[in-house]
Amino acid sequence: MIALGRVILLVLLIALWAAIAARMPQGLFASPMQTLAAAKVMLGEGRLYSAILASLRVYLTGTGLAAVLGIALGAAMGMAPLFGRIIDIFVYALAATPRVAFIPLIIVLLGLGIEAKVFIVFLGAVMPIILNTYTGVRGADRDLIEMARATGAGQGRIFAHVILPGAAPFLMTGLRIGATIGLINTVVAELYTAVSGLGGLLATYGASFRMAEYFVVVMTLSLIGVLVTEVLRHLENRLTRWTSAGSAKPSP
Repeated sequence: MIALGRVILLVLLIALWAAIAARMPQGLFASPMQTLAAAKVMLGEGRLYSAILASLRVYLTGTGLAAVLGIALGAAMGMAPLFGRIIDIFVYALAATPRVAFIPLIIVLLGLGIEAKVFIVFLGAVMPIILNTYTGVRGADRDLIEMARATGAGQGRIFAHVILPGAAPFLMTGLRIGATIGLINTVVAELYTAVSGLGGLLATYGASFRMAEYFVVVMTLSLIGVLVTEVLRHLENRLTRWTSAGSAKPSP
């Protein structure tokens, strides 16, 4: 039912897109068929493949580092309340500052290469992961923790069987938000540093008003976003089942 509803909505959106294109001046707004034709040309020439690979390299590296370090720091802040209270104000301050403001400094320190791009993506993705993990771990059920300790469970088991199941929804929300911001920051990084990848194609085709090619890049970014969201949704379902099974019977 959900799949059918999505297909119907997609068909309606494509029809609306075609109707808008038919009423716009020629060359100002590409139609779905023109976009599809441009995609075939770009794929045949290899331009789109190379841009996707370049962007994915930056995106997955930056977001992966953000996931590992963000979860670790957020969990440490939640598990050690004093440590969390000391640094949370700095994390919130950094999260509230537009990441674009750091780009000139990042370029000065790291140059225009892939290191700068990865760090821009990391900086955008890591904040929601830290804050959501911190919130989830800090909100763990204290009664369950005390019950687990009373049975002789160690800190590792308490984290795996009590704290992690409760924090899992917050953690996955942070990962989804971080992944979305990371994709946005990938394009921003490619625009502000050495122009390359999908961000570079956006700049090139947007500046020359080649709207069919421009829409191909936009659709590609949307498709990547959908794929990442679905992967994380699947992971969340698996993690929820695992944590539910793990928390059903805490063992010493």
